Amino acid sequence: MRQRADWMTGADDTILEFLAETDAAFSKRGLEVNFERENIGLSYSTLKRRLPTLEEHGLVEELETEGAWYRITEQGRAYLAGEFDAST
Repeated sequence: MRQRADWMTGADDTILEFLAETDAAFSKRGLEVNFERENIGLSYSTLKRRLPTLEEHGLVEELETEGAWYRITEQGRAYLAGEFDAST
């Protein structure tokens, strides 16, 4: 069972699950396009708010390339597997 922190929202799980399933890095716009394609109801503004928060807590990391790209971290994978308490 996942140990969600009080700062987390349902959108966070959706973002992390997508990044884990695809095992790829995406820009915010790239995530938005893929979510629309998959009928996942998360807006660009939600992604813009949540990705920095997930990064701050070590669940995703930002890759500095030509623009910001995000991928899930091992800690993010551990959270999804119920092996990491995100509230700590």
